[in-house]
Amino acid sequence: MDAISELGWSSYRKGTFDVWRGPTHQQKEDSVAEEVPVVLVYNTMPHVVMLTTPLNLEDFALGFSLTEGIIQHQAELQAIRVVQRSKGVEVRMTIPEQRCESMHGKGRNMTGRTGCGLCGATTLEQAIRPPKPVGAGLPLDAEVLCAALQEMPGKQSLNLMTGAVHAAAWLHPERGIIAVREDVGRHNALDKLIGSLAKANCDFNAGWLLVTSRASYEMVQKAASVGITLLAAISAPTGLAIKLADECGLTLVGFARNDNHVIYTHPHRLQHIQVSVA
Repeated sequence: MDAISELGWSSYRKGTFDVWRGPTHQQKEDSVAEEVPVVLVYNTMPHVVMLTTPLNLEDFALGFSLTEGIIQHQAELQAIRVVQRSKGVEVRMTIPEQRCESMHGKGRNMTGRTGCGLCGATTLEQAIRPPKPVGAGLPLDAEVLCAALQEMPGKQSLNLMTGAVHAAAWLHPERGIIAVREDVGRHNALDKLIGSLAKANCDFNAGWLLVTSRASYEMVQKAASVGITLLAAISAPTGLAIKLADECGLTLVGFARNDNHVIYTHPHRLQHIQVSVA
């Protein structure tokens, strides 16, 4: 059970709403995704408040800590506790004191909204943090990617109920999709996934990332920061995302839907059976 479930928060709520289809009206019960303020606290120091779906919050806190460069390895998260407050949630973490001291210049300490991955950055250097080059990674067969994309919707349990959340999934070369995390924020979903994989000591060079969102800059930044070598998104990338992916060696795939996709950078990792067109 996720820690937040034990505290009584829910990732969705049910309600009855007025539904109009042209001139036809009916009342219908539906499920609506929740988002709550979640404050991440390091060694008693509040760092940032994120609006997040209250699910898998320990995964989220670990993933955020890794992708934002606050800690360098999962083992540096020495303790974590999720605490319910009247208007939100605190995630209290203990990390090495030298890591906490290095946070003073990172410029967060404010609210990060659902759709923004750069809230709290006060300088260009804080916002644009090029990661180290990724490793060689594994080649991915385009047919395997296609099969995973068809499998993906059925694994998005919260989205099936609400239709309002993004998902990030990890594709294993032998087992298919082995992990999915969901959130109203696309980068929150990715942080949750990375946190869950880090807890399992996953080799980020030995699989591929699928996201049900656009491939914006911070999605590429977060993926590359832990060494992920291929990111496939169902929507478009941004120009800045393409630039970063090209510079750090990540294969960036956009418009990945059914058996269609566009490869924007480093195409050698996605393998195809070519058919000649007369």
